[in-house]
Amino acid sequence: MRQLQGMDASFVALETRNSPMHIGSILIYNPATAPGGFVRFKDILNFFESRMQLSRTIRQRLVRVPFDLDYPYWIEDPDFDLEYHVRHVALPKPGDWRQLCIQAARIFARPLDLNRPPWEFTVVEGLDNVPGVPKGCFAMVTKVHHAAIDGMSGIDLMEAMHTLRPDDPPPDKPDKWKPERVPNPVELLGKSYFNAVTNPLKQLEVAARAAPGLAKAVKGLISKEFNLSGEMLAPKTRFNKVISPHRVVEGRSFKLADIKAIRALDPGCKVNDVFLTIVGGAMRKYLVAKDDLPKKTLTAMAPISVRAGEEKGDMGNQVAAMIAPLGTHIADPVERLRYVHSQTTNSKAMTDALGARNMTEVSKVSPALWMSLGAQLYTRLGLANRGVGPPFTTVVTNVPGPPIPIFSTGAQLESMMGLLCLNDGLGLGHVVQSYCDEATISFTACREALPDPEFYIQCIEDSFNELLAAARALEAKPAAKAKAPAKAKAPAKKPATRKKRAAKMPAPKSAAKNIAATKKPAATTSKRPATAKRKTAASKAKKA
Repeated sequence: MRQLQGMDASFVALETRNSPMHIGSILIYNPATAPGGFVRFKDILNFFESRMQLSRTIRQRLVRVPFDLDYPYWIEDPDFDLEYHVRHVALPKPGDWRQLCIQAARIFARPLDLNRPPWEFTVVEGLDNVPGVPKGCFAMVTKVHHAAIDGMSGIDLMEAMHTLRPDDPPPDKPDKWKPERVPNPVELLGKSYFNAVTNPLKQLEVAARAAPGLAKAVKGLISKEFNLSGEMLAPKTRFNKVISPHRVVEGRSFKLADIKAIRALDPGCKVNDVFLTIVGGAMRKYLVAKDDLPKKTLTAMAPISVRAGEEKGDMGNQVAAMIAPLGTHIADPVERLRYVHSQTTNSKAMTDALGARNMTEVSKVSPALWMSLGAQLYTRLGLANRGVGPPFTTVVTNVPGPPIPIFSTGAQLESMMGLLCLNDGLGLGHVVQSYCDEATISFTACREALPDPEFYIQCIEDSFNELLAAARALEAKPAAKAKAPAKAKAPAKKPATRKKRAAKMPAPKSAAKNIAATKKPAATTSKRPATAKRKTAASKAKKA
């Protein structure tokens, strides 16, 4: 029996019918690499059962202390039933991408049963008309409670349920798992009394460890190594109100090579800066179209993993946070990228001064009772509608995925797209998920706050296309200068030919002018999942 830490327990306290606190993904598999080129649901169950020993999350359930007087505990579930957690559905005809997103949103909107291990995987068949996906492929919609995993430990769970080759055998070590007895309320209350006595000592210890970071932060403010600007406090928008129980999800994949090319627009900027700029541009386009854009910049909370190497397989969350202004008040995409880069540099300096690990440690000694009561009052009083809520507009979390193809039940994983939990005051969240040579920007939103996901995903595409067009124009300038001496010797027609070719580069479409229209994605993006351009093991198997 292990007790949850403060941040993990906060996700349990925030759990309501309208805001289930789980995270997940949409995974697409191609069974062409599996034995016989086909995967049955029974094969998936057998595969999972053979590998459960590789993950601590799979068979552990929560036990809450009466009256939430202390943090809950993890125990090994004595009534674990794999078939309850792995489910099976099929899309109706025609089985296209939009239907998959709708089905995933419905599944994701339903809370998990916290009296069982808090996870569910739903196998979805019938993907017959998803662009770039061969017939016969299947999807898996995953849900795991945020109290059990963060982005990095979620990747470890993914690794436990996948192999590096389609024919890898199951683990050869015996499964030594043993169930535990569910503790009675008297035992839990006794433990909570002991923790209540010792918690002030833990708080003093954490305060002593955090003191050098606070001193460093004060010194940094005085010496102007970073500054606390009002731009870090975002204005309220349609996304920062009480949310409904309904969800919408969407996503697009982009080539990592294109993302890296965009970095050249502002030397020194990071890949994360590019993604934040894309999201900032998309939110600007969406809110301009709704005539609802604040004059002040919107901001994003960007989680930072502080998980050490020896904590790789541990359950729970080891993350701190950084506030990143998105530059939504800037129309020019290049200027917005430079602005975001300068602001994230400032935020990182402040986070480094405070100590990201110290920020996580402080949350571990927060009183459980007050945390639970505060979460319940915030929800029941609808404080998000009264301007009380997070100091940021949205979340943009970057989750690095495997750089090589992986397999489950012999089927190759073709694409992955992240899903995020929402709560009152946070009606829109973004996940950047990389896999092989692509990265997917996806979003989860309250359906009342964002009723038109097709339009918002087009805004994301348009924002990306604007930045890529600027990057290509920048790449073309050195090439033109290098060829300048040759132009004098060449016939007069050649420079005109070059100009003509340069003019053929398609200008990015404006999403604001095409709200109702359904648009064709740009050539550098692909409607999820993007498999047509990547030569996979599945395609090799088909050719054989």
